[in-house]
Amino acid sequence: MNINDAIKHFGSKTKLAAALGIHPSAVTQWGETIPTTRQYQLQVISKNKLKADQKAA
Repeated sequence: MNINDAIKHFGSKTKLAAALGIHPSAVTQWGETIPTTRQYQLQVISKNKLKADQKAA
């Protein structure tokens, strides 16, 4: 998944950060690539609507 998919799902960077319990500036620091552990967290939180990249595994 990329950052744009996650932001679209949650509605904003702020809401994405809130879902993960992190500060919005942390999301900004990712750039386009979401860290692997965060991808898996987002997959669980989104009930598999967002999918972690297979290459990230």
